[in-house]
Amino acid sequence: MIELRNLTKRFGSFTAVDGLTMTIGTGEFFGLLGPNGAGKTTTISMMSTVLLPTAGEILLDGVRLDRKASAQKRKLSVITQEYSMRQDMTMDEVMEYQGRLYFMPRKAIREKTDALLSFAGLIEYRHRTVRHLSGGMKRKLMICRALMIEPEILLLDEPTAGMDALSRRQMWNLLRQVKGQGVTIVLTTHYIEEAQALCGRVALINRGKLQKLDAPDALIRELGPFAVDETGADGLVSRYFHSREEAIAHLSAASSDAALRATTLEDVFVDCAGRKL
Repeated sequence: MIELRNLTKRFGSFTAVDGLTMTIGTGEFFGLLGPNGAGKTTTISMMSTVLLPTAGEILLDGVRLDRKASAQKRKLSVITQEYSMRQDMTMDEVMEYQGRLYFMPRKAIREKTDALLSFAGLIEYRHRTVRHLSGGMKRKLMICRALMIEPEILLLDEPTAGMDALSRRQMWNLLRQVKGQGVTIVLTTHYIEEAQALCGRVALINRGKLQKLDAPDALIRELGPFAVDETGADGLVSRYFHSREEAIAHLSAASSDAALRATTLEDVFVDCAGRKL
């Protein structure tokens, strides 16, 4: 279990994360949502100990996480937005290097490499260098490298950024399989459909503060699952309804430039934060 208690990070006079308090359960697929600058990456960086909190604390299974807590840190693997692999290395070499960093026996490295590359559908490309991999294949390789040490917690900072739709769906399937192995996953993403498809619960963050925290479906039901968009002199205005009948009644009385659709998580965020993801 991960506990964030009044987690705060300041850079000079700027507060990037402002008193975040929440609990992420063991084996949970948890999403951090918010626009650019909301504090998502800063939160992930503190959870991985790359950054230290200005105030507050993070607990893993009741033990405070800091840079000296090596046993706690070994429970974590992090996948950042940026590709962090040498371009001249093959997949096998990337995996071997990761294993050696953690003093794994060579036989264990070979066995684990075979298993993980097969798991991710990359085994036939194992001798290809990183510079000759597609963006989706690089992301999958980063997940394989992160899983080399059998982490209990996987921190993913926008792992599908820049992927095409097909590669993104393939990554979703891979992450579902990882979650099925009991790994706790914390995901930041700008893609609404990604959070709805993968996450059991999401936290909506704006300007470093927690706005909402619940299951995606519960947040949508709270706002109203049916949305009517109307275009007028002031631009697009959306209204939300708890029943289809109410939405259709409003639509019937609206102008011709109106449409009925399903409410999304982005609607929830705009409603509570006043701006889009």
